[in-house]
Amino acid sequence: MLNYIPSPPRGVWDIGPIPLRAYAAFIILGIVVAVVWGGRRYVARGGAPGRIADLAVFAVPFGLVGGRIYHVLTDRELYFGPGRNPWKAFAIWDGGLGIWGAIMLGAVGIWIGCRYYKIPMAPVADAVAPGIVVAQAIGRLGNYFNQELFGGPTTVPWALEVFARTPDGAPAPANWCAQFGGPNDAPEFPTTWVKADPTVLCGTYQPTFLYELLWNLAVAALIVWADRRFRMGGARVFALYVAGYTAGRAWIEAMRIDPARTQVFGLRVNIVVSIVIFVLAVIFLIWRRNVGREDPAVVAGPAAAAEPGAGGPDADHPDAGADAGGADADRKDAGAADAGSPDPDRPDTQHRDPEHPTAGAATGPAADGSAPDTPAAGDTTPDPPSTPRS
Repeated sequence: MLNYIPSPPRGVWDIGPIPLRAYAAFIILGIVVAVVWGGRRYVARGGAPGRIADLAVFAVPFGLVGGRIYHVLTDRELYFGPGRNPWKAFAIWDGGLGIWGAIMLGAVGIWIGCRYYKIPMAPVADAVAPGIVVAQAIGRLGNYFNQELFGGPTTVPWALEVFARTPDGAPAPANWCAQFGGPNDAPEFPTTWVKADPTVLCGTYQPTFLYELLWNLAVAALIVWADRRFRMGGARVFALYVAGYTAGRAWIEAMRIDPARTQVFGLRVNIVVSIVIFVLAVIFLIWRRNVGREDPAVVAGPAAAAEPGAGGPDADHPDAGADAGGADADRKDAGAADAGSPDPDRPDTQHRDPEHPTAGAATGPAADGSAPDTPAAGDTTPDPPSTPRS
């Protein structure tokens, strides 16, 4: 029986000349989950199928760039200064994405996409919110394979074992772990290195990656339940995601012992940012507390309304199509009733003598295909005299 969580031997596998990096693989998997699930939720709200995938073309590049910029700005000592390689700032595959930068620039990408497709942004944000937080949970598995971002030393049964890694798995020299950290400073090795052989255990630490993974899944379940229970709209689902995620990120961030190179008021910058964004999200939820779900016709936008088959019954209102059909039948009945009224554009209905209403009537077949009424043979009864006008 395992007393601790073992760490993986490596974070990169070479498939021929191509390195397969666990961090990048889990990021991609998270994006796929967010797009697929977000697309299904968007269609259920009345949006066009495939629209979330279209918007991902805008959001994903913006989000990756924003996440990388945030990381580089808050950990700039890793890339700039004596002995540092500034080009490493572009090596996103080695890890290092800041969620706040990813969310902010990703939102800009979605805004541009919504403007392009002429659809409102709030329903899109509400649709993708659960998928985003699940994608974050999946991404934390990348931190596990990179053996990074864990908490302080501990002996709890679910502690994470951190082993020494070396280039090509070569035996680790003495005090190898101390050279990359210490008892109170997480030993983090380059992601391309492999667990040392023979194995050298650097220590057991709080698995903060696991705490955030489980927290994010709980947040996803919460916002899905709240959305179904209260039929939330107006970006309230997204705000609930932000509030839930930041509430957990603040205390989990406080457990981490990896170097915090940017601090505000003596706190790690991510703790301060989490607190500020949490407060803003709660204010937004209170301000928009009475906003319900948007009309599906508004969610779909003008482009979807012009497509063939658009305007069908709403999934949440199956009687809508029947109502439309009833209205159409009423219009047909109205047209039939008006068929007997004079039409100024038809010569056979103009200038009728009011005292001889049959004058000028059409002598062709009736509208239903029957023959016109004619006097019976031998019927010579004259018409009664008309009543003179007074």
